This record gives sequence, structure tokens and C-alpha cells, in this order.
Amino acid sequence: MRVRIERANLLKALNHVHRVVERRNTIPILANVLLRAEDGQLALKATDLDMEIIDNAPTDIEQPGAATVPAHMLYDIVRKLPEGAEIALDTESDSGQAMSLKAGRARFALQMLPDSDFPDLQAGELPISFTLPAETLKRLIDRTQFAISTEETRYYLNGIYLHVVGEGDEARLRAVATDGHRLAKAEIEAPSGSLGMPGIIVPRKTVGEIQKLLEDPATDVDISLSDTKIRVAIGELVLTSKLIDGTFPDYERVIPKGNDKVLTLDKAEFERAVDRVSTISSDRGRAVKLTLADDKMVLAVNNPDSGSATDELPVGYEAEPLDIGFNSKYLLDIANQLTSDEAVFRLADSGSPTLIEGSGEVDAIYVLMPMRV
Repeated sequence: MRVRIERANLLKALNHVHRVVERRNTIPILANVLLRAEDGQLALKATDLDMEIIDNAPTDIEQPGAATVPAHMLYDIVRKLPEGAEIALDTESDSGQAMSLKAGRARFALQMLPDSDFPDLQAGELPISFTLPAETLKRLIDRTQFAISTEETRYYLNGIYLHVVGEGDEARLRAVATDGHRLAKAEIEAPSGSLGMPGIIVPRKTVGEIQKLLEDPATDVDISLSDTKIRVAIGELVLTSKLIDGTFPDYERVIPKGNDKVLTLDKAEFERAVDRVSTISSDRGRAVKLTLADDKMVLAVNNPDSGSATDELPVGYEAEPLDIGFNSKYLLDIANQLTSDEAVFRLADSGSPTLIEGSGEVDAIYVLMPMRV
């Protein structure tokens, strides 16, 4: 293989694919990126055996061929080269053991492994296909991603549950994530082609990569899936991933239906107040106590090691007085996703889950479990 490529083109493609590669690998070939030069394009492929990303970069090909070289090392080299540099990649020298990289006066020799050993993630049949605007998909992910569980023992919560609810014109594509302490549910109108799709759990790492790849909100995203795999195509970039093999719990059971105490407040003021009083909370105890009575909220944090803090906000609250505690980080995470200026809390009592939504928002709701304070 012998090619010449602009630094900007190679860096953009490497930036998309290198993140899939784990820093530590027991299988040496998984630390590499596969480069394949043909038809005026350099195709780059990286995988961790659960997810695979392929991207293409326009290239001047002198000799077609393929090679695999360390992904993170190649990315770091290209990133540190000067802007506008032309890069020459050549595998003809050193008996095929190393790929030479030249840019200006800089010279590098990167150890190769046989491209024939590079694994291929077979997608198989993907019977369900639909298209979404990048902006819509990003909003769906943003509103739910923060609630994905990181507890590996409950592996079926380590992703976003995507499924279609309703039928015909009423059908909605819904995304749900929960870690047992909070739940996020967001939905959009079901896109054409999504009806009949199986409920799937997209893994946390895949969700994070898809989110990073949605760089241009104006582009369309083609999604194909089966009950075991998902493929996301954005232009020439293709991400294929395995899905979590598990059953997502019946989340509808934990969404409270009868919470009759309604609290309305200015979202921005509330965020600032929570942020202020939680300054003195410890990493272990992030509880903030909310005392509600007569259109007034008092926020209080007490940390035996460093002191205490209180703040007060005018709110809309006409129900009986209530003291309730929440994790301050969870409150800020949810508030950050609300698009309206006003937030609505629907409460029952100090020990029951609270429903949070933006005023006038009908496509996203959040459930938060209280803490003892």
C-alpha cells in the first residue's frame, strides 16, 4: 500500500474511529486500526468486538493495499503534525513489518500486524430501517443518556431502551434509561419504517459514540437494526454494534400516577440555588433538603465535616408543607435537560418518587427517588 493523504482528511476519519479502540487489549490486533486503500478512498476500521466503526477519507492512491497499525499512536502522530501537511503512508519497505509515515521532514515507522487477522463484526440481517434527523436523535440521546446505570451487575440497565409505543398515527419512538435512582423517558413521533421494531437496549459505550458522531445537526442518520445488532450510518461513516442481550424492566410501574402536590419554579434560579448550597456537600453525601410551604422553598445542605448552607426561592406551591431530600447532582442533571424556563415537580410525600417535567413539555418526563435527610 502506498498513498498520499491530506492531514485534515486523515485526522477527521481517525478521530471518528480511534475512540472505539480500548487502551488496554489482551488481543493485540484490537489495538490496531485497519487501513484499506482502494477506489480513491482510504477506509479506516476499528473495533472492540462489540462495536465497529468504519469511515472513509479521500486519498491519492499510488498502490492499493491494506495494513493495520496501532490506532492511538497513529492518531497522536497525525494530530501533532502541522496543519496542511501532506502525509505519505507506505508499507513496501522493511519486508512488510512496518508502515512508514512521512510528513515534511518527519519520519515514523509503525509496527504492523497482518490485515487478514483483523476481525469483522458481521451485522447479519437488519430487517428494520428508518431515518432520523441528526438533531432529533441527539436530543433523544441527550435527554436520557445521563440516567444510564454504570452498575455492571445489572447489565440490562447499562444502556438506553429504544422501542415503539402506540399504533398508526399515534405511534411514538421512545427512549428510556434508569439506574434505579432516577428515570428519564423521552419520545418522538415514530419515524416511517420503525413500526414493528423489537425493543432494543443500546449499550452505554455505543450511545456515547453515536452522540459524538452527530456533529452536524442538519444531516440525516440511517438506522438499521435487528434484535441483536444496530447499524447507524451518517454519510460514509458506519457504526455497527451488538445490543445488550437482556430484558429491560417494566419502567411504567415506577412512574408515579397520583402525585397531587404540584411545585412550579424558575428552572435557572433553581439550578443556581442547588449549585450554590451543594458546594459544601461531600462526594459521599450529596443530599439537599427542600422545605416547601406557602409559595416558598428553602434549600439546605448539612455536612458534618465542613458546615451547612441554606438558600431560599419563591416558588408556586399551595399544598400542605413538605420536607423532601434529593441528590443534588441528580437534580442538576435533570434540570439541565429541561428546555422550558419553568420546571414542574409533582410530589406525593417525602419517601415516594417525584415526577419532574418542563412546563408545557410533553415529550420528556423524569422520575427521581428521594433521599433521607
